[in-house]
Amino acid sequence: MDIISHLTRTVSPAVLGDDRSPAKESLLEQFYAIFAARLADNDTYGRFANENIARDDQGFYDRVWTEGAHRDQISRELASQHNVDATAARGLIAMAAPLAFHEIKSLAGTTPVPQFLNDNLASYQHHIPAWASTVLPAGMLAATPAAGTRISDTTSTAPLQHTEEEKGSFMKALLPIIGLIILGALAWALLRGCQENPEPVATPVASEQQAAGDEQVAVAADVEPASLRIATGENNELYACRMNAGDETLQSKVMNALTAAFGDEANKCRADVDDNFATDMPAAAQLASILPIVKNVPNASMIIKGDTITVNAPDEAALQQLVTDLQAAAPAMTVQAEGPLDLQGEIDDSLTAADAAMTNLGDNPDPRDVARALSIQVINFELDKAIIPDANKALLDRAATIINEVPDMELLIIGHTDSQASDDYNIELSQERADAVKEYLVAQGVDASKLSTKGMGESEPIADNSTEQGRFRNRRIEFVVNDEINVANEGMIISNDALDPDLNPLDSNNDDLLPDDDDVTQGSAIDPAN
Repeated sequence: MDIISHLTRTVSPAVLGDDRSPAKESLLEQFYAIFAARLADNDTYGRFANENIARDDQGFYDRVWTEGAHRDQISRELASQHNVDATAARGLIAMAAPLAFHEIKSLAGTTPVPQFLNDNLASYQHHIPAWASTVLPAGMLAATPAAGTRISDTTSTAPLQHTEEEKGSFMKALLPIIGLIILGALAWALLRGCQENPEPVATPVASEQQAAGDEQVAVAADVEPASLRIATGENNELYACRMNAGDETLQSKVMNALTAAFGDEANKCRADVDDNFATDMPAAAQLASILPIVKNVPNASMIIKGDTITVNAPDEAALQQLVTDLQAAAPAMTVQAEGPLDLQGEIDDSLTAADAAMTNLGDNPDPRDVARALSIQVINFELDKAIIPDANKALLDRAATIINEVPDMELLIIGHTDSQASDDYNIELSQERADAVKEYLVAQGVDASKLSTKGMGESEPIADNSTEQGRFRNRRIEFVVNDEINVANEGMIISNDALDPDLNPLDSNNDDLLPDDDDVTQGSAIDPAN
């Protein structure tokens, strides 16, 4: 478990925002190591283990290091070594501490944090500078590195100056030998512990140094951050809503906040609950403040993912006010306005991400993971066309092989459009595009019985239709497992057999996307006039 790399990837962007200078990133990297070493002490961690630490609690750092002289030394030394203003360094540290604390707790899972950090000491110990021994519990830096071992990128490797020892001291002569014996015993105990107690993180982790001849290092895949995507309509109603959550506890927490803000409209929010996603959402505690702000802006959209909130609105003044208000409501989050649509960049990034997700599937993957990986890609059909772009064919070729190899995998391919045409036209176009994807996969050898298609037109947006970016996100192809389609509608789970799009929900046909007045209930048609 490379703790420092994880914190650099997840916490540093939230702390630095747009000011991601190498000096400040390096400063935070070294602070994370010192911070982890401090939390590895049972007494230190025990002081606030049962506290509910807020992510924007900048006083938390003062409670971790209660000695003011130690806090001053840490900020002063880090500022000096990384050529950063001391006041700025102190502010960065105060912001980073509570965020890093939550990430470390998440990584530890059910393992006590001090135990987790001591078990993974080797992953961050070399980042700790020598001067930090005075601000850390005794023993964290007890082992002296062997010749040539790097302590830190910012620690001098010049030989240490020693004074001549007094002759005739038998015990002093024995100290190095005793130290080696103790280190050997500790190493043996650690090795036994690793063999008898598996790594607490669910995914196997490879060390940075592999045996001679290894060309690659296996890296454990990170859990995807939980996310929430919503859009408002012209009358401030909940126009679109999607959620990814790691467990039902988080799903319920987010749904309660949505219901408080939007009432019964929250029932249209579709949730993907799976252990591939994080069970914690950094903004969850602030949703009660965040959601009413977004609701008050017509045709607005918001994406919460990890520590970042991205928003958009058709009116520039409203957008800037939205950013300002959300930043005030959630100061620990990074709030940003969505930039102009970079069409080719979005396509390229989506294909790269989908390819990586396909690579991480492993042998005999869960069909839901295959569907998610395929849904990441952007299939950018030409205007009014249903011809598969060349850019997507390599990924679909890989998918064809996987679909054939996994028994009982049946996927539903769903086409979606934006709202810039009539309902009839959009349904037809989205169906043609879904059919085109199926036909391509079948041409690559996939059993046609494993694939079905559906054209949804504009009926299931995931973003607003008032901005270029929103319309782009609504034009999409989704893959879902054919027999496990969960649609949120008054808390019900609706099977695929009940899902056929209906352009006219008031006719007498039982083919609606969602149950309404013309559905058949218990074998009897409901007369819409009743």
